Amino acid sequence: MASPQEDDFLAQLQATFRIEAQEHLRAMSAGLLELENTADPAVQRALIENVFRDAHSLKGAARAVNLAPLETLCQAIEGLCAALKRGEIQPGRAIFDALHRALDALEAALGSQAGGGADYAAVSDALAQLARAHSPGAPVSLGAAPAMAPPAPAAIIPPRAAPVAEKPVVGETVRIARAKLDALLLQTEELLAVKLALRQRATDLYSLGRLGAPWRKSWTRLAPDVRALRQTVAPEQTAAAVDPHAVSVVRVLDFLESNRTCFTALEGRLNDLARVVEQDAHAVGTLVDGLLDDMKKAVMMPCTALLELLPRLVRDVAHEQNKNIALVMDGGGVEIDRRILEEMKDPLIHLLRNGIDHGIETPDRRAAGGKPDQGTITVSIAQIDSRNVEIMVGDDGAGIDMAGVKEAAVDRNIIAADAAGTLTDAQALALIFESEVSTSPRVTKVSGRGLGLAIVREKVEKLGGRVTVETCPGRGTTFHILLPLTLATVRGILVRVAGRLFILPLAGVERVVRIRRDAVKTVEGRETVLYGGRPIALVWLADVLELHRPPAADPERPLFPAVVLVWADKHIAFGVDEVLQEQEVLTKSLGRQLQRVRNISGATVLGSGVVVPILNAADLLKSALKGAAVRPGSLVAEKGAVPRRRILVVEDSITARLLLKNILESAGYQVQTAVDGAEAWALLQHTPFDLVVSDIEMPHLDGFALTAKIRADKQRAALPVVLVTALEAPAHKERGFDAGANAYIVKSSFDQSNLLETVRRFI
Repeated sequence: MASPQEDDFLAQLQATFRIEAQEHLRAMSAGLLELENTADPAVQRALIENVFRDAHSLKGAARAVNLAPLETLCQAIEGLCAALKRGEIQPGRAIFDALHRALDALEAALGSQAGGGADYAAVSDALAQLARAHSPGAPVSLGAAPAMAPPAPAAIIPPRAAPVAEKPVVGETVRIARAKLDALLLQTEELLAVKLALRQRATDLYSLGRLGAPWRKSWTRLAPDVRALRQTVAPEQTAAAVDPHAVSVVRVLDFLESNRTCFTALEGRLNDLARVVEQDAHAVGTLVDGLLDDMKKAVMMPCTALLELLPRLVRDVAHEQNKNIALVMDGGGVEIDRRILEEMKDPLIHLLRNGIDHGIETPDRRAAGGKPDQGTITVSIAQIDSRNVEIMVGDDGAGIDMAGVKEAAVDRNIIAADAAGTLTDAQALALIFESEVSTSPRVTKVSGRGLGLAIVREKVEKLGGRVTVETCPGRGTTFHILLPLTLATVRGILVRVAGRLFILPLAGVERVVRIRRDAVKTVEGRETVLYGGRPIALVWLADVLELHRPPAADPERPLFPAVVLVWADKHIAFGVDEVLQEQEVLTKSLGRQLQRVRNISGATVLGSGVVVPILNAADLLKSALKGAAVRPGSLVAEKGAVPRRRILVVEDSITARLLLKNILESAGYQVQTAVDGAEAWALLQHTPFDLVVSDIEMPHLDGFALTAKIRADKQRAALPVVLVTALEAPAHKERGFDAGANAYIVKSSFDQSNLLETVRRFI
């Protein structure tokens, strides 16, 4: 029986092993992806040798920490690589799939072991697949082309490091726990509040010193009178002969002179103290800025950490879609805040999956269009200035179907039908970021729910960035994401609105202007002003924030300040009461209870101690478009014009039936229920419905048969059908879509929001 000391030592060894294993797994995965797409025999041999060595090293490390299942799997990988080296087996898709499956099993086992368990279920499956791939075959030369069923796997071009001004000195490195590094960064960021507070104290002292200016002016005017008054009093007179009133005058004059001396000394002391505090503020500010910059660099990571996740994703999804895709990556050497990199994983995955599914055509369609069989997706990262970085994701596919986007937006009641035809290309492109807008004809595993690009925009805007898109029919689509290099601080404009202070981040501000009141015109029922020679909407920030704007906020002054915000090609001027200054502030989140507050992205504490909300520029623009002035002919349709929709819920379980009915009725739909497909079909004969939500396994008439009958009926063939079932096998999903279902939701992963989003997509 092992002692507690031995158990602790083994736990430390296993923790070290997991770190080492992750490095080996990353190297093996990158080597396999490159091997899969090279035909040079010398390069092939080198890559196989590298994978072989990594597997061998990982096997020895697993043996050292008593992880026998991982050792066995590494030995199987090692054996397969040895067979490839000797030319005993032919490299093909089955070989590479088996090796990638083995790496996935290793990573899953490491994750479960790190969590305190030891789940090796995937290891045995990977071993079986490796054994099947290792079956004897005709020996071939490694120089032969890989025998893979078309299409070829995704080609990977490794990321190129961004040029740097000077090569950093490589020294010793240490491993620091992420939590400790985050705690240090948080404490360093808090020092920014100290710096701002010191500056505010210096400003307050100077302001206090300036309060004496009016007193000095008054004293300067009265000084001759004081001297003249003193001369009228004969100080040499005896006390008996002195007029009592004269004595009082002398005392008052002496008091005034004493006050002048005291005030002059106090004013000088205040000025001296203000200069000292200003010097201290400058010194502390320099130290804080330097420390904060160093800590920012400490948490900066090269974008390679983000890019290295993408090749395997592109390979797997391309195989699922039967498409031939090359992934080109550039800018891996650009360094960015680790927190931003982590937040950008999901948006990049959404963009890549979207590009593979919607953008890149199948090989036969590309050939018919005169394009090469292999499509290309490009991911490029570049630092554009000292504060911002741009991520570009592009493809050479079919481009975005603008007509389909407008039609989907009209179907989802995002825009009015009569307004769709008047949209510019930029306005139509902006609609793809709206939730539920999708040009996919059906909901699949990869796409179709219209959520991917909405998530991309939400994540990017949460990070203080913005995303734009360019597309050309038949040429492809490119997304441009502008992000800050760090999340620590933000520069913004401090404005006063309805007696309250707010920060507008500079990232969304195009310009601060002063507008003449007589230049404000009313066009189609909304206020507009000329900006850059063209009219733009004018809204009051107080109205958008739903703050009471008293009549005093509209004085008869000829000019008032406004801030012009930009989103896509939309420019809107927001009128404010006062623009105070531009300054750097420390962003504070609103906490878990207020993760998503409309128009607000966070808060900050000014040097004066006042808590000030930080506004979300993108939300302000959307709020202005939706609520500031909805007029006839405007872009946004009025939600009140949408009638209540009728939904038929078909479910034999009373619990599930009542749950679905309650969810849908709470969302504002009229709901009627049926206990099986036969009753539902009878109801459909005499009652109109806008959508059917149905289970599959039911007596008398199941969901598949009900869907097929609806599609076969001429009057109801277009009625949307959403299947909600416990059957999650791919064969069941395919059968549901073959029957004509518009969407397929599995009960094991059922989510109320997912159901409502799917329903809103179809009615």
